[in-house]
Amino acid sequence: MNTPSPKIESQNIHVLCVGHASYDLIFSVPHHPEADEKIFAESLMSCGGGPAANAAVTVARLGYNAAFAGYLGNDPYGQIHFEELQRENVSTDLIVRGASPTPLSAILIKPDGKRALVNYKGARAPLPADSIDFSDVTPKVILFDGHEPALSEPLCAWAKSRNIPTVLDAGSLHKGTDALMFSVDFLVCSEKFARQWLDDDDPAQALNRLAERSPTVVITLGENGLIWKKGVESGNLPAFPVKAVDTTGAGDAFHGAFAAALASGQNWQDILRYASAAGALCCTKEGARPGIPDRETVELFLKNQKQ
Repeated sequence: MNTPSPKIESQNIHVLCVGHASYDLIFSVPHHPEADEKIFAESLMSCGGGPAANAAVTVARLGYNAAFAGYLGNDPYGQIHFEELQRENVSTDLIVRGASPTPLSAILIKPDGKRALVNYKGARAPLPADSIDFSDVTPKVILFDGHEPALSEPLCAWAKSRNIPTVLDAGSLHKGTDALMFSVDFLVCSEKFARQWLDDDDPAQALNRLAERSPTVVITLGENGLIWKKGVESGNLPAFPVKAVDTTGAGDAFHGAFAAALASGQNWQDILRYASAAGALCCTKEGARPGIPDRETVELFLKNQKQ
């Protein structure tokens, strides 16, 4: 694989998102297929995807400066995604391009918004630690998704030495999230991650156990909202009521909005509400990218919720 060393010029980056980018093929289906069953999709949508890449787009749509650091292939899917990020005003200077194929996801969406997803990453190894030069980048917040551990671990340590807040999007338990979970300042994880880590379906117990080693923990619970613990304080936040069309990308939008709100200096409760609103709104459209809301939409939604 050809791994150039892209270098970004010093600039005012609010959130640097480090990790996975893929290309999504989204099929609307009447139901998820059973074994040996052939079904026909009612529609097909395609767009860029991946937790960190989607978070970067979220940050940009919310009106903040975003950069994405990760890998995209030189294949057509990679080029389409690269150009899509540029149209979204996401800085692409920290993207490594190479001969290995761009990760591809096939997503099946049922009428109730529930999804099934198959991701193919190919044989590409994670990017080595020296593949990207971060020396001229001083973001206000760094968001990791754990999918580029060799890049992320030293960058997380560097951020800590400079008091730059770090956030982990822990969607599931794997090598990368396991390595970063107790190094970041904000562990923002899914119910699935909490269940995998605790080896038990008890979010409240997982929250308490995780908070013993992490300064701030948030566990998102889908339609049941979220629970959190920050130092000695703890609480919960109900989910905003929306008609869910597709839950794909809702977590990515939540994490991106969380990081953006953190970078803008919002207070804790407002950060949680802002992120929850972005995640909820993402569920109201098919596809992760099409569902990511802009600043005006989120602010109007939150205003209406107070009335």
